[in-house]
Amino acid sequence: MARKNLLEGLAEMPDENAGAPSYPMRGAGRSLVRSLDELAKQAEKFLEGEAVVDLDPDLVEASFVKDRLSEDDEDFHALVEAIRARGQDTPILVRPHARIEGRYQVVFGHRRLRAARELGRNVRAVVKTMDDRTHVIAQGQENSARANLTFIERALFARRLEELGYDREVISAALAANAASVSKMMSVMDRIAQEVVQAIGPAPGVGRERWVELSLLAGRPANAASIAKVLQDDSFHQLASDKRFEALYAALNKTARPVKKTVTARKVTWQPRDKAMKAEMSNDGKAFSLSMKAKNAGRFGEFLSSRLDALYDQFLAEEGNQGD
Repeated sequence: MARKNLLEGLAEMPDENAGAPSYPMRGAGRSLVRSLDELAKQAEKFLEGEAVVDLDPDLVEASFVKDRLSEDDEDFHALVEAIRARGQDTPILVRPHARIEGRYQVVFGHRRLRAARELGRNVRAVVKTMDDRTHVIAQGQENSARANLTFIERALFARRLEELGYDREVISAALAANAASVSKMMSVMDRIAQEVVQAIGPAPGVGRERWVELSLLAGRPANAASIAKVLQDDSFHQLASDKRFEALYAALNKTARPVKKTVTARKVTWQPRDKAMKAEMSNDGKAFSLSMKAKNAGRFGEFLSSRLDALYDQFLAEEGNQGD
């Protein structure tokens, strides 16, 4: 399927004080159906053919929005050794600092910058002027392309963008995620305090559904004391991130069964004008029940039952028309 260059227009971005950015957005849902490989190619294509300069790492500041929970991991140390052995293969992307002349701010490539600083060498970079909105989209998409952020890091990044005032369309674009995925990230962050997420860390071995389960447990007011007790235990902080997640989960889920979100069924009653019967309906999204009582209930029930095939065909036809 053809798709737009997500980083199109970044080459000629206005500065921080300019008006609306030129980043083309025409509906996040339509433009976000793409693979991570495609996003990676876009990030690489954006850097191709651009002038690469050597910068002193001390002149480059971190992005104004953090996207990682932990910097000290095996992957980073492997990156340092790779750059030590063969140099920096791919430049980072920076923009001129908005307030300090001669300084820069990272858009993406934080770990390469840190590695260069640790090795005491200059960092290879492409410099482009862009506004904050374009910055966070490019930063988020590059991380999504390389698939090196965990679910909870992506969720925390989404929450930080929201706190900075960005709308869901920008957040969806930055994370290369549809609206439903972003909503799930936000719901997890609504139920788990950020200090709890920070205490657990990136948990690379823990996926989205486990985090949803933990959030349902953490969101219960009765569990607040248990969470505080776990986080105050010195032994908790000595564990690896995945183990910290498991320790908190086990402390809150005494049954050791998967936690499911409780859905309250919506109940509706109906009566015809003549009051000859009463119908009660219950719908929880997965199950629908209908019960009828009084004078005409039996006969009307038989009437409905005999016409279920025709009613279902009508339902499918109307659903199809709504999708046109």
